[in-house]
Amino acid sequence: MGPAKVIVVIPARYASTRLPGKPLVSLAGKAMIQRVYERAKSASRVDRVLVATDDQRIMKAVEAFGGEARMTRADHRTGTERVAEVAAHEEGDVFVNVQGDEPLLDPASVDAAVASLLEEPAASIGTVATPIKTPADIMDPNVVKTVLDFDGHALYFSRAPIPWVRDTASKIQVRHLKHLGLYVFQRDALLEYPTLPQGELERIEQLEQLRWLENGWKIRVAEVEHDAVSVDVPEDVARLEKLLEGRE
Repeated sequence: MGPAKVIVVIPARYASTRLPGKPLVSLAGKAMIQRVYERAKSASRVDRVLVATDDQRIMKAVEAFGGEARMTRADHRTGTERVAEVAAHEEGDVFVNVQGDEPLLDPASVDAAVASLLEEPAASIGTVATPIKTPADIMDPNVVKTVLDFDGHALYFSRAPIPWVRDTASKIQVRHLKHLGLYVFQRDALLEYPTLPQGELERIEQLEQLRWLENGWKIRVAEVEHDAVSVDVPEDVARLEKLLEGRE
């Protein structure tokens, strides 16, 4: 049996409440989706990169820069469901869900997540996390935290500060991990995902990854140094362009 075939799928919707047409927003002369695509393409463990969209404008933009894109249904509730639709029609062993709004995606993070999943046959999913360096992020509900078991599997994900330091008087060294929204799936697990029932924890925290834990799946978590920088609102565009200027 040869090495696993790894396919990156970037879900990209045109409709966005806070930034309509987000995948096509220009960042220092390139559409955001092109920047994400090129970063994903440079990961050493990746065989192929596809964009999964529901809009012809995005499809044409991807094809214009020489990328591959697939049209998918417009009624998907999550990006993962869109990735699963693509996986149902493509041959591959491992599928990577890369967020389409992270133009500074670290290819090494993709490689780390893939390697972590492949070294643990019992795991269905892999993801990545990075140590929190800004204390304010620990209490920020928009920064998702995770805690792991001894083998590097996720015990829980939360918007709350986990672990909670109860005895603040003692000198205790605590590492808080920020979860980054990059997922790697075994193909069978990805195809089964849309059939999983949503649980109470997912409804409460509004975190999709809790559905997998509530259904008894193991999630491998690889620790990486690179933090994610996403584009969510118009104000983020100028900030990202400044970061890109320093790298190009």
